[in-house]
This record gives sequence, C-alpha cells and structure tokens, in this order.
Amino acid sequence: MPFFGIVTNVMMLNSISILSSIFQVAAQCIARETKQFIVPPIISLVLIVSGYVLFILSYLLLKEDRGMNVWIGLAIVGTIFVSLNWWENYSTLFKSSFLNSICEDIARSRNVVSILSSLVRILVTAAVVGAYVPLSGRVWSSVTSVPGDVGLVILILVTILRSVPLNSSDPRGANYTITEYCHDITYGRGLSSDTVWFERLVRDITHTLCPQDMTDLTEMGLLGGSALCWLLGWILCTMHIWFLQLQRIERTQNLFVRRMYEGAFLEQSMLLNTRFEIQRKKKLLDKYRPRNNSNDDVSFESHIYVDDAFKDVKGSKERHVNKYAEDLVDVIRVVYNIFNEEDSSIFKESPPLPCQRILHTPYGGRLEYTLPKGNLLMVHFKDKLLIRHKKRWSQIMYLYYILGWRLTRKYFKKFDQGEDESELREKMMKEKDNTYLLALDGDTDFQPSAVMLLIDRLKRYPRVGAACGRIHPTGTGPMVWYQKFEYAVGHWLQKTAEHVFGSVLCSPGCFSLFRGAALMDDNVMKRYTTKATEASHYIQYDQGEDRWLCTLLLQQGWRVENNAASDAYTNAPQDFKEFYNQRRRWGPSTMANTIDLLGSGSLTSQRNSSISKPFILYQILSMAASILGPATICLMISGSLSFILDINPNVALVLATVPPVVYLLVCFKLKSDTQIAIAAVMSLLYAFLMIGTALSIIGAMVEQQTIWTPSGLFIISLVLMNIITAAFHPKEFHLVVYGLLYFISIPSGYLLLTIYSMVNMNNVSWGTRETGVQVAAPPTKAITQRILQAKCCKFLCWDSGKVADQNGQVPETVVLANEPKVNPNLISQDNSRYLHFECLESYGQME
Repeated sequence: MPFFGIVTNVMMLNSISILSSIFQVAAQCIARETKQFIVPPIISLVLIVSGYVLFILSYLLLKEDRGMNVWIGLAIVGTIFVSLNWWENYSTLFKSSFLNSICEDIARSRNVVSILSSLVRILVTAAVVGAYVPLSGRVWSSVTSVPGDVGLVILILVTILRSVPLNSSDPRGANYTITEYCHDITYGRGLSSDTVWFERLVRDITHTLCPQDMTDLTEMGLLGGSALCWLLGWILCTMHIWFLQLQRIERTQNLFVRRMYEGAFLEQSMLLNTRFEIQRKKKLLDKYRPRNNSNDDVSFESHIYVDDAFKDVKGSKERHVNKYAEDLVDVIRVVYNIFNEEDSSIFKESPPLPCQRILHTPYGGRLEYTLPKGNLLMVHFKDKLLIRHKKRWSQIMYLYYILGWRLTRKYFKKFDQGEDESELREKMMKEKDNTYLLALDGDTDFQPSAVMLLIDRLKRYPRVGAACGRIHPTGTGPMVWYQKFEYAVGHWLQKTAEHVFGSVLCSPGCFSLFRGAALMDDNVMKRYTTKATEASHYIQYDQGEDRWLCTLLLQQGWRVENNAASDAYTNAPQDFKEFYNQRRRWGPSTMANTIDLLGSGSLTSQRNSSISKPFILYQILSMAASILGPATICLMISGSLSFILDINPNVALVLATVPPVVYLLVCFKLKSDTQIAIAAVMSLLYAFLMIGTALSIIGAMVEQQTIWTPSGLFIISLVLMNIITAAFHPKEFHLVVYGLLYFISIPSGYLLLTIYSMVNMNNVSWGTRETGVQVAAPPTKAITQRILQAKCCKFLCWDSGKVADQNGQVPETVVLANEPKVNPNLISQDNSRYLHFECLESYGQME
C-alpha cells in the first residue's frame, strides 16, 4: 500500500466485498429459486472485477513500470484474503450442517477466540517489526530516536491528522520511516526548502493523497473508473440490508455475525458483517415466563379505581355512587355479555352477570367479578370522606396491594411455617427484581413490542428502576400540532441528553415501566405516601406525582432510562384552556422537583452512579435558563420591535415589558378562565409579531446579500439544528413542519404560560379531563338495575333489600349498610392497615 496513493488505497478497500458477491450468487443458484437479490450481487461481481482490470491498466500499461507487478498482485490477493474475514456470514447462505456446526462452536467460544486472536495479532505484529529492522540493515536507534526539533511535526501528524502521509516519490518507498519523513519535512530535504515546514507538509500531503499526474486524463479516468466500480460493487453487494425486517432497536447479536468490527475499514466491515437474515426466537414472552407450568403459567387480575365515586343525595341518609360509577358498571355488564356470547343470534336472551360480590370496605365499596375464564375483575369505589382521594392516593392503594400484600404475604406465611429466613429473603428479593408495574393513562395506545423493549431494558440492567418510552401526542388542531413538535424535540434532545449524560429525571405516568424492588426500596414508597402539609408539598407531591416518584428513585440510587423505540400514543389537550391548565401543573412541579434534586445533589451523586457532578451542573444551567426564560423572551420581543419599527432599543424594551407586566397584574384580579382568554388573545398578537420578525430578518439578509448578521445567523442556526436533528429520525421528519407553529408560539409558551402558572400555583386541581358540572342523582331503581344483577355475597356488604331473581323482579332501593360514624382524619391517617398488598408473579401476571 505505500506504493499507491492514499485515495487509491481507500477506494480499494471497497473491493473486499468480492467474496460476498460470489457466495450470494452461488447460494441463490444452488437453491434453484427465483430470488429478487440475485441481480445486484451479479452486477456487483462484474463491477469489482472491472475495477481490478482498470486498476491494473492504470499502473502497468500507461506507466510501463514492470516493478509494480508484485505490489499490484499482492494488493488484489490481499483484498480477497481480507474478504474471508466474514466467512461466518457467508456460510449462512448455504444449508450446510457442517458449516452450521462450526459456526455454533465458534459462537459458544467467541470470547476466548477473540482474546486469543488479539494476542496472536500483537505477537505477529511485534515479530514482523522485530525482524524487519535488522533485515533492512537498520539499527533500532533510527526507528526509536526522535530529535527534539522534529517532535512537533510528529505530534501534529499523530494527534491531528490521525494518519501518516508518506512521500511516495521517495526512492526508499516502504523503507521510509516516520522519523526520517518528519526529519525531511523539518529541514526541507528532497522538498522545497524555500518555505516553512508547515507549508512543505501540506504540499507533500496533497501529493501523497493522489501522486498521479492530474493532467493525464487517461490515467485519471482509469483510476476514477476503478474507484467508482469498487464503490458501486460494494453498495450493490450489501443492498440486502435495506430490506431486512428489523426492530427499531435490534440486538447486536441478532444483527451482526461477529461482535467486533475492523478499524481499518469500518464502514465495509459493518455492512459485510450484517446478517442476511435476522434470527429471532418465535415466542419472545416465553423467556420471561415462570417455568412452573408451561401450559397454565399466566393469571390475570384487573383492578379499577374510581376516585371520588360517591355523592350525597337529597333525602337520603346514606351516600350513593355517582353517575361515573353507574356508567362503569353498565359498561362492564354490556361488554361481558358481548364477549361471553358463543352464538351471535340477536334473539338469544342475554345471560345475567357471573358470580358478583358487592363488598363494603373502609374506603367505600368494592365490586368483584369473576370473568368467564376464571380471571378476577375488581372495581374499587373510593369515598373521599373515608380515604384520601385524587390520583396519587389511588396509586398508593394499588402499589401497597401489589407490593406490600400479594408479593410478601406468601413469604411471611412460609416463615411462620418454619422455613429458612435467609433462603426466603433471597427468593423474595429475586421476585422483587423480576416484578414490573406498567403505568398507563386510560387513553394510552401501544403495542406489546413497546412493552417488551421496556422489559428488556429492566432485565438487562439491574440498577434501572424505571424506563419510559417515546410518547406521541394524538389529536387534531393547532394545539396538538404544537405539542407534536414539542414532544419530538423534547425526546430528540432533552430526554436523550439526560439518558446519555446522567439519568432521565421524569418517567411519564402515561407509559412507563417500574421495577418492584425499586419502588419497595427505602425512602421511596414510604416518602411517596407523605401527606402534603405545606404549599410546596402540594406542588411537588400532587401536581406531578410521576416526576416526584422518579426523584425519589434517583435519590435512592436507582437509574431511570429512556427507550426511544418504545412508542406509545396518548391524547393531548386540543384546546387552549386545557393545555394551559395542564402546563400550569407541570411547570411548577418540574421546577420544584428539580430544586429538590439539586438541593441533595452532593448526596445523590454519591449514592447514584448515574448522577455525576457535571450532570448536576448541567441541571443547574438548565434551571437557570428556565428562570431566565421570561426575561429572554422580553429581550427577544424588544429586539423584534426595534428591528421592525426601527425605534430606539430602550423604547422597544419598555414596549416589550409592558404587556406581560399588565397581564401579571390582571391575573391577580381575574378568574382563571378569563386569564386564559386574555392569554389566548395575546398569544395571537405575539404570533403575528414573530412572523413579522422572521420575514423582516429574511428580507434584511436578501437586501444586504449576506447571512453574516446576528439575526440571520440565529435564524439559520435554529432551522439547521432542528432539521439536522429531525434527519436523524427519518420516520418523524415530517414533524419539522410543526416547528413554524412552535416558533411563533414561543412568547405564549415561555412568557404568558409562566406568568399564568406562577399566579395560579394556589390552584391544586388537576385541570384536565375533569368536569365541574353537578350530575343529578339517578333514581334508585336505575342503580339497582345496573349494579345488583347477581346474588349478593354473605359477607358484610351493601344492604340491597331485595336482589333481582330469575323472574326479573328488581329491588327498589340500594343504600350502604348501616355503617359506623367514622372520623375521616383518623381513617386517612391509619388506613394503611387495610392496604398491604402483592405483585405480579414474575412477568406472567398482568395488572
């Protein structure tokens, strides 16, 4: 290779795909089947051979240098031998049991073979160098000694250029060492001595890259033709990889035959090492299932929690379930009948519900259904006068049931029976690690493969306490378009940065997988059950419970990760009011949890290996940017006004500051709905201002015929950053279109929304998917028809008076049984004794 130019050597590396082309053609001919990929490898083989012919002609016929015969022959034979490096991949093309058995043996001993082969390479390289120096008549001092005045040149060659150009015109050829070359560059021997050493180095590098005579069109045509033939042959030979059925994040062992790549020809080795067919197991779920009973190892138990399910009815001493609870029971009945029908005849009489139990509980009531195949469905109706209500406390009820009762109860029973404590503790810890809880919103849509990716992440890394996927907002309208781009940029940049540099700070509750052992760790679930008693508690604990739970996991030493290939789709707010109310919760909660994490940054970085001091600094800078966001927007608006209206910058700054200040004062006096209406109007005006600013900047660049202005560079860099980022996500590239809407909405999202959130921090309502309309109480007969269509259990339950019998008689009233007067505060404080719970059996159970 020292006898050819660097460009020629680089392009010659593409010819190492020759054996791949030959074996692809041979395998498809032997198979005697019409294959769609037989034409590309044939063309690839022809092109590679043509490249060899043109390469020989360029050096032998034109230059008539017969001394090059040996080096040309060695170069061609060398590329063929190098192509044998991926013989394992070629062997998969043939249905040979002998080759398959050899590949299986090598796969089992891959690590040992890699270690031994690396040692052999080191020894062979050392032996060649050790034998070459004395055989070439040199002494070791000429190779190892480096004069001080030559050291600077060597440092530049090694550290900056990362390659060593050799003067191909030097008669010493391959015997020309790097020390001698740098010495000649320094003192100008054999080169132009009328220039400084750096200029001589640049000239020689240029000559080394392509030493051929650039004025000889025939020679350049032959070399260019050979390079083009090799490149096209390599591309056609590996065309099959574009048609592989791949997952978005494929396992390395499934995608590549060998685990290591070749650094000398990185791109070629990666493509030639890619399998022709991706090998997967047929049943992915089997590896996570318990092995106790292969035929019946999955049980299903579903729990539905209805928060604030009771209401007062005029004229009744007892509390009745509200319309939401009635509708849910009615839906269960209808859906059960639909799925239970074996005959679709519409004349068939609808069967009654199966065995159903109606239980009175300390938190309200519970309905228990036994589904057709024996699975259980439990509906929990919570009374806010008896137990704490809202989303977080329903989660606590569920988690304590799953993790505190179902998982640990059996081990305590075995301990009482005298089994070994250490053995039971080890088994329980293993089950905790293999217990996963999938958090979803009711409107989240996803595929099983998305869950499998999250499970795989937790199975591979034992210190990962939670994993989240890529959330896609769904819906129609400008607000959804805005959120599509916002979510995309957040996942492309922020989530990825957190995942790489440290740990994800928030695993969203709409689609996340949590590890049971992480939730049961010290100071996680225990602190998660803390009752809010201060103003900051309401913001941090109840306004963003998923972020707070992740903060607790991080502080306890667990890692939270993001899997961008795990896609989930959830409904996004479609109107301006709902969007502002949602972000009114998210903004202060995010800031409160980040401040909490930064406050314990030193301790957290010691306990959590993923939270480093530089990552803490990154979060501090991010927090500072968030705090300075409104001021930055005001400065941007003032610059826009100054640019468009051509006014004094100080006057523009005053004009830009007055509207948000007025809006801030108005928010303290008006209702939240009026505040949002004013923000909507101001957002529209700001959008027109942003459009005018962008057009003015573009017009100024056209008028001045230059882009080298601060405003022009800002616009261009902003556009390029988003386009380049989207280009790395080709399936989501179309979301860049919504970036224009996001750009003109920046004042609304970063200025007005911040003011609205700050003023309304005292509002702790959820703000989305809720209604304040009072629903009239339905007649008791309707409640009876919808709820009591099965025999009541013999346990303490609701007093149904009469139960619908098989003759169709219906009771007239349903009220709660005579219940003792309970102190709500006492129940709220001491209710934990009713809420000790269990978990999913390994992966087999789904909750």
